Amino acid sequence: MNTADPVAPNSADAEVPELTALRTPAPGDLAPTVLVRVGLADEYFTADSGIGPIFVAYNGRGVSATGPADRPDGADGFEAAFHARFGRAIRFARRPESGVVRSVEHALADGRPHGLAFDLRGLTAFSTEVLEGALTIPPGEIRPYAWLAREVGRPKAVRAVGTALGHNPIPILIPCHRIVRSDGLIGDYAWGTETKRRALAAEGLDPDEIERLARHGERYLGSDTTHIVCLPTCRHARKITEQHRVPFASLEAAEAAGYRGCKDCRPA
Repeated sequence: MNTADPVAPNSADAEVPELTALRTPAPGDLAPTVLVRVGLADEYFTADSGIGPIFVAYNGRGVSATGPADRPDGADGFEAAFHARFGRAIRFARRPESGVVRSVEHALADGRPHGLAFDLRGLTAFSTEVLEGALTIPPGEIRPYAWLAREVGRPKAVRAVGTALGHNPIPILIPCHRIVRSDGLIGDYAWGTETKRRALAAEGLDPDEIERLARHGERYLGSDTTHIVCLPTCRHARKITEQHRVPFASLEAAEAAGYRGCKDCRPA
């Protein structure tokens, strides 16, 4: 019986599993995917909103930008505008992150962020505070610029608040459309005034009625049964029956008449 040890394979011919694995080509999109996850690049998908389809860009830090998907220059225009503003590469997501998609869809359906993360790099601390303040406004309600200026602790910075909202990189998801002029009129919007009106209408508001009340000096609504005064779109104001509605042109007039401000809408 031959008891010699089996001949060891020639080391030059042997395949080492670890080395074979290392020679396996990496997926072609590995590098871009890693860049997206660490926030050095972004990808985007299309989502349905109350104003129609929108583009939603995101990276590992959170949602970074939105844009109307029906823009004349389409996706190419959105990508070009994104790159010009942020200086990062962006690509259409063939398989967008399911968790991001679900969170965005939930936020768009309900009008609230529900913990949705946002990437607001590049904004000043003041601008970030303004956008965070806008996120506190419930869907179906609006607030004037002066209200938001007070909420962020800068009551005299009404114009600066308007500028910060005008540079909101994530309209609709960060609802700057819920902020209107201090005289009660709808005002401008980064995506156009008509889009702002459509966004408010999608939340159950009537922009024409809002402006009609503003032009008639009905800036605040009180209830003669509770003696509480609200902003007109506050959910409590909408419950006041016609015979108990008391309109006021100013908060000072309401307070002089013995009314106190609503603790929820905090009129300003």
